Amino acid sequence: MAERDPFDFEPETPAAETEDVERPEGGEDDPALMAPVLDALKTVRDPEIPMDLVELGLIYELIVKKDGLVYVEMTLTTPACPVAASMPGEVEAAIRGVPGVNDVRVKLVWTPPWGPERMSDEARLELGML
Repeated sequence: MAERDPFDFEPETPAAETEDVERPEGGEDDPALMAPVLDALKTVRDPEIPMDLVELGLIYELIVKKDGLVYVEMTLTTPACPVAASMPGEVEAAIRGVPGVNDVRVKLVWTPPWGPERMSDEARLELGML
């Protein structure tokens, strides 16, 4: 077995996609619950870029059902992100605090890869990219 370089701080393999998280099929959407769920998502910030996940374009899909089921498909800026293991849990915890939410499913994906073009105009302006 090869000896690991003690100065290599990159993970050996990128964090895996959470393939076991099921996307909800059917059921009626809940537009009234969507706004508070989105507000909760905006409280979760990227630790390296001082912006919330929504403005950064890290949320790829958000489904909110009338039965209180919330599904989030998200990514991170890079698979080597130091919070790859904890960020989905932070997203889940923020959404679980919303009254009316009964179940939260967070799926972490790497395809399509994130790029700065996914950021909102507001985020790019705040970061001096416009």
